[in-house]
Amino acid sequence: MNPLDVAFNRCSPRLLPRKAPVFSYLLTFGVTLLWLGLLSRAFASHSLLAWSAGIVYVSYDTLLIILITLTSLPLILHKRPQLHAAPLKNLSVGVIVPAFNEAPVLVRTLKALIQQKSPADKIILADDGSTDNSSQVLEQFLQLNTPKKGELSAASPRFSNIYWLRLPHRGKAHTLNHTLPYLHTDLIVTVDADTRLDQAALQEAKTYFTDHPRVVAATGILTPQCAPHTKGKILELFQRYEYIRNFISRYSFMRVDSLLLISGALAIFKRDSLVCVGGFDPECLVEDYEVIHRLHRFSVEHQQDWHTAVIGSVQGITSSPSTIGSFLKQRRRWFAGFLQTQHWNRDMIGNPKFKLLGLLMMPIKTFDTHQPVYGLSAFTLLLWYVLSGQLSLVLGILSIMLSKVMFDSLYHLWSILLYRRWTGLKHTSPIAYALLSSLLEPFSFQLLRHLGATLGWFHFMTGQRQWGKEKRAHIV
Repeated sequence: MNPLDVAFNRCSPRLLPRKAPVFSYLLTFGVTLLWLGLLSRAFASHSLLAWSAGIVYVSYDTLLIILITLTSLPLILHKRPQLHAAPLKNLSVGVIVPAFNEAPVLVRTLKALIQQKSPADKIILADDGSTDNSSQVLEQFLQLNTPKKGELSAASPRFSNIYWLRLPHRGKAHTLNHTLPYLHTDLIVTVDADTRLDQAALQEAKTYFTDHPRVVAATGILTPQCAPHTKGKILELFQRYEYIRNFISRYSFMRVDSLLLISGALAIFKRDSLVCVGGFDPECLVEDYEVIHRLHRFSVEHQQDWHTAVIGSVQGITSSPSTIGSFLKQRRRWFAGFLQTQHWNRDMIGNPKFKLLGLLMMPIKTFDTHQPVYGLSAFTLLLWYVLSGQLSLVLGILSIMLSKVMFDSLYHLWSILLYRRWTGLKHTSPIAYALLSSLLEPFSFQLLRHLGATLGWFHFMTGQRQWGKEKRAHIV
């Protein structure tokens, strides 16, 4: 057994479950019982309380927005720092680009890494058993012969810091873990093969980690990009503003030292810390999310004072689903992986040992496990009331929804203001489109998100592992 596996076996709550506090079980089952109780009101009342599931859903989302708004207030005074001529400490950087059948975008992604203002010391293109023409593309671009499976190539004669590793197809986590021993740099950066980094990304990452020595994992700001057809552009509109709000929420949770979501498409780790917890879990559907829980857990259990962060000046563009089918598959996998991770780490829920992560963030995540079910239930009830002609009840519900849409629109505008000050990205967030998405989202994109998440529930409960390929547009 290699050292990475030894560390993983020691640190994984999946393999070594911890005893969960009573509060964890009470809250987990309580959220389900509350939903059932609220649904029963639909058959026991003819007043607005019949829509209790919807009222609780709207109230919870509103309270969460208020919390995020309060904790993100420092961004209003944020001033983007000037780019350092060179990081104060010359941290070495290794980049892993895991790829499976990504031939159309490999050259673009590698060029973005080659053109960095502060280039990586070593870049490994880790091919996870591709069956397309990736080998031909890489042979031509890197001027290398295709290496045997399981072997690392020599450095490219064109680009002395780029190497090519071919592996049997076993999934992204296996690919990352297999590549990790080939890198002995201070920082490990994972970049999806369909993600293009801004030229200053690695330099900004090195500067941030130099200035914040207790940070062991971080992500940057990603802008989603879809195919240029009509369906793609519509989905890009909604996803772009969803990403903006999500990154503001990540900043908020970073402020209370509870950030759990580090995007695997652009993630930066301190190598020693990542190896210490055993790398990535190949059994988890969202390995990037799960490993952050292990880092937090190790920090608390071994008094390490480790932190996670989102860095506004580290930026990139990533391909996102351009069809409803691929979008639902993505969200199904994300949510099923979220449920896996939440279940394995249930001992953290309400556990004061983990401070605000245990007392605030994990309870929020417990409510989030049922949020899509609440949302779809609320919408289904509204449809039933419309079809059954309960006009007064429908008007009452619509008045609540209209108030929520107005509140959300104000929050979306506030988020864009903060986002622009934080990242300097103005061209990616037109105000008019933000208002349009705010008005349309509750009756379209939000329902799609909830449907994908609910499908994730079914897959989590049945233990299914076959997902189908998530087709994303390869924007060259």
